[in-house]
Amino acid sequence: MLIWYRLLISMGTATFGTVFAKWFVSTRLGGWAKIKFDTFMEYLAQKYDIEIAKKQSKFEQDYPLMKERIEKLEAWSHPDRQKEFQRELVKLRKWTKNNQTILGAKKDE
Repeated sequence: MLIWYRLLISMGTATFGTVFAKWFVSTRLGGWAKIKFDTFMEYLAQKYDIEIAKKQSKFEQDYPLMKERIEKLEAWSHPDRQKEFQRELVKLRKWTKNNQTILGAKKDE
């Protein structure tokens, strides 16, 4: 009986966590946190020479023609999303510049 109880608790927790994570990433603060996390991971990959984070760039260096084909297919498959994504990035960058004092960074004046 205890095993079933623990199983149900873990399933509920996992479901709630997934739903919350998807919602949080869609917010501005979540987008900002994702960008900061990605830049931090890139920093760690360069500083400590982590291979897992560099596999994509190694693939691109080893197979440049395949990289071009993949990029063409991605641009072709979702052209409408590329423009929308770029607009959202611009909005997010403007928002972070305007709210740097709120986020804990000092503005250069």
